[in-house]
Amino acid sequence: MAVTGTPGTGKTTATDRLETDLEVVHLNEIVREEGLDAGTDEKRDSVVADLDAVAEYLTDRDDIVVESHLAHHLDVDRVVVLRCDPERIETRLADRGESPKTRRENAESEALDLILSEAVTAHGEESIYEIETTEQTPDKTAQAIEAAIAGTREPSAGTVDYTSYL
Repeated sequence: MAVTGTPGTGKTTATDRLETDLEVVHLNEIVREEGLDAGTDEKRDSVVADLDAVAEYLTDRDDIVVESHLAHHLDVDRVVVLRCDPERIETRLADRGESPKTRRENAESEALDLILSEAVTAHGEESIYEIETTEQTPDKTAQAIEAAIAGTREPSAGTVDYTSYL
């Protein structure tokens, strides 16, 4: 299973609170620690993950939850897409010290449903579990992810709309 979403939606915090027998893999950490990158995007001052190398690294690992804003690009059975109000994303990213440009770019991506659209295109609506996190505690978000893992939550996509941000 993948847990994905725009930076600032609460992926890492929620997956750290999961009560599951599945191993939680924080993809961004693995990319850094294992050198699974394809260089640096100078314009964005960020590491570019080598998704082929990541897929190879994870090949023999079953029963995992992969967490990252890139996790939906992997071959997984189900995808949880965390969603959050773009203004809240801007605030969270500001608290992390991100530049105004990065904050705005990520907020706009969230308003445009970028990650959700990519996940639906790659995996189909029947494999997507959209979870709105703006007013939800990390524990409640973790419980919603656990329900998707257990199969007690119905798939959903397109239930959240932030286009008014634009």
